[in-house]
Amino acid sequence: MLRIYLAVMLGGAAGTGLRMWLSGLLAAKCGESFPIGTLVVNVLGCFVIGAFAAITGPEGLITTSPVTRQIVTIGVLGGFTTFSAFGLKTFELMAEGNWFRAGLNVILSVVLCLLAVWVGHIAGGAISHHAGKAG
Repeated sequence: MLRIYLAVMLGGAAGTGLRMWLSGLLAAKCGESFPIGTLVVNVLGCFVIGAFAAITGPEGLITTSPVTRQIVTIGVLGGFTTFSAFGLKTFELMAEGNWFRAGLNVILSVVLCLLAVWVGHIAGGAISHHAGKAG
């Protein structure tokens, strides 16, 4: 059991490093007046978790163990996606009186992340279905 926890924690460290790199890159390119890095990380993470769930699901292309699913979904993607950072950034925008940007961040984050999970799931299912017919 300890090995599973350590593997999930290592995955979380990898996801956190990826989040820091991508958020920093976007902040450097786009500025920090709107939390675009947090938004992009959350949408991308939602897409990946949707695709991963479809590809490794019961009818998916890849058979994987429950431990591997935990490492990827809880560890890597849990470390990568940033809803706690989303909450803090939204709160900071509200505290600064930027109500429009705060509201926009909430609406875009919820809508785009749910859409990304849906599109990722469809893409993963299509990949699994196509590969199943080819093989």
